[in-house]
Amino acid sequence: MGTLPNWLGELKNLRVLFLSDNKFEGPIPASLWTLQHLEYLSLSRNELNGSLPDSVGQLSQLQGLGVSFNHLSGSLSEQHFWKLSKLEYLVIGSNSFHLNVSPNWVPPFQANSLDMGSCHLGPSFPSWLQSQKNLEYLDFSNDSISSPIPNWFWNIAFNLQWLNLSHNQLQGQLPNSLNFYGESEIDFSSNLFEGPIPFSIKGVFFLDLSHNKFSGPIPLSRGESMLDLRYLLLSDNQITGAIPSNIGESLPSLYFLSLSGNRITGTIPNSIGHLSFLEVIDFSRNNLTGSIPSTINNCFSLVALDLGNNNLSGIIPKSLGRLQSLQSLHLNHNELSGKLPSSFQNLTGLEVLDLSYNKLLGEVPAWIGAAFVNLVILNLRSNVFCGRLPSQLSNLSSLHVLDIAQNNLMGEIPITLVELKAMAQEQMNIYRLSVNANSSYTSSLYEEQLVVIAKGQILEYTKTLSLVVAIDLSDNNLSGEFPQEITKLFGLVVLNLSRNHITGQIPENISMLRQLSSLDLSSNKLSDTTPSSRASLSFLSYLNLSNNNFYGEIPFIGQMITFPELAFVGNPDLCGPPLVIKCQDEDPNKRQSVVSDKNDGGYIDQWFYLSVGLGFAIGILVPFFVLSTRKSWCEAYFDFVDEIVRWLLRGRATYAKNHPRRR
Repeated sequence: MGTLPNWLGELKNLRVLFLSDNKFEGPIPASLWTLQHLEYLSLSRNELNGSLPDSVGQLSQLQGLGVSFNHLSGSLSEQHFWKLSKLEYLVIGSNSFHLNVSPNWVPPFQANSLDMGSCHLGPSFPSWLQSQKNLEYLDFSNDSISSPIPNWFWNIAFNLQWLNLSHNQLQGQLPNSLNFYGESEIDFSSNLFEGPIPFSIKGVFFLDLSHNKFSGPIPLSRGESMLDLRYLLLSDNQITGAIPSNIGESLPSLYFLSLSGNRITGTIPNSIGHLSFLEVIDFSRNNLTGSIPSTINNCFSLVALDLGNNNLSGIIPKSLGRLQSLQSLHLNHNELSGKLPSSFQNLTGLEVLDLSYNKLLGEVPAWIGAAFVNLVILNLRSNVFCGRLPSQLSNLSSLHVLDIAQNNLMGEIPITLVELKAMAQEQMNIYRLSVNANSSYTSSLYEEQLVVIAKGQILEYTKTLSLVVAIDLSDNNLSGEFPQEITKLFGLVVLNLSRNHITGQIPENISMLRQLSSLDLSSNKLSDTTPSSRASLSFLSYLNLSNNNFYGEIPFIGQMITFPELAFVGNPDLCGPPLVIKCQDEDPNKRQSVVSDKNDGGYIDQWFYLSVGLGFAIGILVPFFVLSTRKSWCEAYFDFVDEIVRWLLRGRATYAKNHPRRR
């Protein structure tokens, strides 16, 4: 830790200095560049900043310079290499250097290893590389190169043991043959290469052509063999046609096979079962049809199988239960039917199970809770599962994502969900999903991913998947009261219980879910006032309480002021901002008594108006009927009325005589 001391420059006879993999920070002291006998200097993987002075070019005895994985920057000119004629190892990648040399520059050295990744070398392919005849290791990744690869480069490349040109904008086509000497590792991923995949590939241990524009079929269909190949990555291209039927015979030593994100059609060939060393199969995001071949159970080394986003049909073969090393299984977005095979109980190492968007039916098996003790993600979304949610799911102590939305589940939400221990941990980055394969390459290459419906939208998580802790039981037929115990799952980030028949109240202590960022309880039968404690959920960025029976004034304070009107619509008795319905000047707590008064006094009001109407009718109609039937009574009645009228008129005339108007 700390900075590099200046007194290092006093060691005048120093030949070798290795200080890599520490936490040194600050600039490299200028005194180091005065050590004229220095042969090897390694300061890689520290926290150093600043630039390299051109005086480094005066160290004529220097054979190896390593400063990679720091925070160094600045321009490197020809002066920086002026007298470095003995330099064999130049490792300066993963900094922010900018190489500024003339187009005709010829380096004074013949390097064995050049690691200049993440340096700015483009836009043209570096012509000075043509002079290097002894190269075995070359890393020009992420170097802002945006031109075709010149033909002369292949005379150098086929001698390389390591070649990384990834994450540039290299154009054009690769040669028909990539025939290297030895077991080479080649990474051309994330460029703009197009055309067919090379017909012949030999002497290659690792080949990554993913994220380009390669088209046409996989060349294995022509009978070419890649006996040395262990890792083949062809994902996210424009490859068409079927998976070659002889893939099992042509790639007998394969550990990692990724064909995802292409336009591959046809079925998965039975010969896939011959790849007994395979640790990862990723055929996702294609147009594969047919059923999953039962021969896949012969791939007993499999730790990850991803067949998601295809058109596969039929039942899930029971033979998959024999893949006891399996940690990640994605069969989502297909047309698979039938029940979940009971043989899956043997997959005790499973961490991810994604069967979403299929046609699977039956009850959610209770044995899931006992069998998958290491399960982190369970996604059964959008199937035809029915029955009650098994309480045994509470045994999934490592579970972070539970998604069984869009099924036909019924009954109450089990209160045992409070026992999901991993969800009760209030911390971030509490797990990291990566397969633990026999090969370290496989563990670093395979990246788990998951689609989560949160905040009212579809979100895909990869590198930040560890931040997701979610329960989604939406769009079922669940009933009963809101499960109060959920408020003890302090790590929850996403909670979606919408489109069910849940009743009761939102508990006031929901504020205990301090990491909650998305809460959707819409389209239920929840009632009571909206808890003011929800305003203290500082992480909450999405809220939907629409279409329930909430009433009273919305507590428009704190975090609640950030939510739009749509979060509260469909609750007829809710009022106040952000709704346009204004609240009356009354205590919301008295609403029950007001409603009671309305209900109890309604009958009195009805009887009052009914009695008035009846009295009026009787007072008019009874005399009418009586007088119309008895003539003598009628004459006497009207004589009496005339007498009253004459008496009133005489009284008015007398009053007018005694009280004349003043003019």
